[in-house]
Amino acid sequence: MYPIVIFDALRVKIRDADSRTKNKAVYVALGVTRDGLREVLGLWIAENEGAKFWLSVMNELKNRGLQDILIAVVDGLKGFPEAITAAFPDAMVQTCVRHSLNFCSWKDRKAVAADLRRIYSAPTADMAEAELDAFEEKWAGKYASIAPAWRRAWQEVIPFFGFDPAIRKIIYTTNAIESLNRVIRKSIKTRGSFPTDEAATKLIYLAIRNFEKDGRNVREWFAARNQFAIMFGERFDA
Repeated sequence: MYPIVIFDALRVKIRDADSRTKNKAVYVALGVTRDGLREVLGLWIAENEGAKFWLSVMNELKNRGLQDILIAVVDGLKGFPEAITAAFPDAMVQTCVRHSLNFCSWKDRKAVAADLRRIYSAPTADMAEAELDAFEEKWAGKYASIAPAWRRAWQEVIPFFGFDPAIRKIIYTTNAIESLNRVIRKSIKTRGSFPTDEAATKLIYLAIRNFEKDGRNVREWFAARNQFAIMFGERFDA
């Protein structure tokens, strides 16, 4: 059982059989144990993803012994929420639309981030929706795609506002997954492209091993652990 599993993706260049370079996605699952330790549960490389691919990922994790996920955090990946609940029916799927800043210029990032923070730090879902309306009114002319991305994922965003601030902070603070991605990017940036999926997997695996040698503790886990124990009861203690 993992209280939180974060699923994320980054892109790598891999050559195919005809020596053409393609951008493929590397998907990583990062779990947080009941003791607040970060563990990489797996990585997968795919050119295209969809519901069947995600279900195969979930089934692989189940076959390897993963029995339960309390909260699964995804970033708007198509077909993923349905695959998670098919394999883990009791999991709460939390969409984290944290790549919203990819849509805006560096000049505006600080201001956009501050206004997005007003959405996910709102005390209730209704107040968050009002903040989203205000965000759209302010930024739609310049960044028309950000607010609709939130609205499309809103049903998976809503559960977030039922969590205690201690759990919220772990979900919206992306340090855990970002630090992993930083280690992976550092390992692959000197390579223009990889000859095969296997070559990319091997180098990324070594980068993950280095990541796991460093500090793996999630900050301020004690308060979150108590909340998990109350919210999920026997499932947390299983």
